Amino acid sequence: MKNMNVTGDRLWDSLMEMAKIGGTEKGGCCRLALTDLDRQGRDLFVKWCEQAGCTIKVDKMGNIFARRAGEDDSLPPVMMGSHLDTQPTGGKYDGVFGVLAGLEVVRTLNDYGVRTRHPVEVAVWTNEEGSRFAPAMVASGVFAGVFDLDYGLSRADLDGKTMGEELARIGYAGEEEVGGREIKAFFEAHIEQGPILEHEEKTIGVVKGAQGQRWYEITVTGQEAHAGPTPMARRKDALVAASKIVTEVNRIGLDNQPYACATVGLLNCSPNSRNTIPGEVFFTVDFRHPDDAILSRMDQELRAYANKIAEEGGFDMAFEQIWYSPPVEFDADCVNAVRTGADIAGYAHMDIISGAGHDACYINRVAPTGMIFVPCENGISHNEEEEATPEDLAAGCNVLLHAVVERATVA
Repeated sequence: MKNMNVTGDRLWDSLMEMAKIGGTEKGGCCRLALTDLDRQGRDLFVKWCEQAGCTIKVDKMGNIFARRAGEDDSLPPVMMGSHLDTQPTGGKYDGVFGVLAGLEVVRTLNDYGVRTRHPVEVAVWTNEEGSRFAPAMVASGVFAGVFDLDYGLSRADLDGKTMGEELARIGYAGEEEVGGREIKAFFEAHIEQGPILEHEEKTIGVVKGAQGQRWYEITVTGQEAHAGPTPMARRKDALVAASKIVTEVNRIGLDNQPYACATVGLLNCSPNSRNTIPGEVFFTVDFRHPDDAILSRMDQELRAYANKIAEEGGFDMAFEQIWYSPPVEFDADCVNAVRTGADIAGYAHMDIISGAGHDACYINRVAPTGMIFVPCENGISHNEEEEATPEDLAAGCNVLLHAVVERATVA
């Protein structure tokens, strides 16, 4: 078992063949969820899996499950997977690597004639990106009971077409119920989508969990006035007040390292006139941290400072937290299986926290879950320039192979 290795060239060829479907001039991919191009990608995946001896089932959210039988096929499966849909100007690896790495694991088990005690499945989750249908990760969310089926099928794109309608149109409105079945373990291999592994010169990221998130919308209201006649001491400049809070957001992020992220990504100033003192500013705040206690402390610090600015300057303030997603801690046995797999294969590795959301974050609610990261060039993702090396991708797939075999062998 320890001497098994995936065929890196075969994995790479599969990735490049899939990348032709929706390939862009700049070398990326545009394969939006439930479009005809998504159907072509799904069809190719299903064909490859059937050639590898798998049986195929599709659930009512269009999630695909390719199953390789185990010695005791009544046992819950060890599952691998990710997604095939991309951003409008996406890359060739985000999501797709996790799906085709799962297929390569199945092919490798076939090559070596290995029968696992538990069945092994490769999953394709529908609409992970959320770029056509919001929210992201909706189908894995339905599988995990975060959303109900009617909600998932009713999600509509900008043209009013629903997921349910488009699943039927492309032939992937399956008959299987969504979720409600036992999974022995779930693993998702993915490019890091950040620069840490590359910077630290590590081949494998052992993903321990994902950051919690709090999103806010804040409106500061002062008083519009003429920029010339109004003395500085008598002004109620909403932009000055907002800028102090923006600076505090950055301070909170820097003071809660190594994992905190704090971002003001959107700001609207009114009336937005060069010779009028701003009377109102609307802006957003995005806080992230893997420790919920620290994330809560960041929340308290922001609220206290914002209230202080409003009271001292006589500003009105609307402060609303619009979304909270708790931190994710992956299963210790699955994390250890990834770490052991990296050791067996001899790859330099480090523990890491995911800064982005993945289907694994929802599946973690209903099954023991782990993730494997490999480096991507300059940390660039959600971009046609997204790049990863064949060697790193094969390494991540080898770690996936060892982790899956370990979990699929134990009782």
